[in-house]
Parts: sequence; structure tokens; C-alpha cells
Amino acid sequence: MSEPYDEDPQGLPCLLSEEVTELLMDKALPGDVFSAIVAATVVINETRGEVPGSTASAKWPQQRRMSLGAGGALGIAEYVIVATADPPHIVLTRIQLY
Repeated sequence: MSEPYDEDPQGLPCLLSEEVTELLMDKALPGDVFSAIVAATVVINETRGEVPGSTASAKWPQQRRMSLGAGGALGIAEYVIVATADPPHIVLTRIQLY
């Protein structure tokens, strides 16, 4: 049996889509990109998806985008805040590398 959801958690779990999981498992992925993606998941979790500088979709405000790497030099991470789920969580859905 799962534990009940705490109304005031420290963060929200940041789950990875299959696409992002496959990208992280790619042995050819440069270390700086791997590190930037992992760092993004930590920031997403700690801020409950409200990452400073992230942008929200006008049509779907739960969908957010944030830059990867210093000044966004590596690409963009896209994630979705699933606040209505039980328990609430965030899904890192896509990584667009430059």
C-alpha cells in the first residue's frame, strides 16, 4: 500500500519519459549534457516545477520549458507538472539538444 500524499512535500517527484530515459542511457551522450539533464531534474523537483526562468505554454500552462547548460547553450528541457495526479508529480517529457 502506498503512503498517503503529504500536502506540503519538500518537492515533487520528477519522472522521466521513455524518450528522456533512452537519451540518458545513450553511451555517446556527452558528460556535460548528462549532467545538465540530471541537474534539471533536481531543480524541477526542488522548485515543484516553478523553475526560475522557465516558460509556460499559453495553451497548456502545466507544460514548461527551461534551458539546459550555462545560458541555455546545450538545449531545452520540456516538462509537465501533473498536479492533479495522486500523488502529484512532474514528467520530464523531452530534451531538445542544440
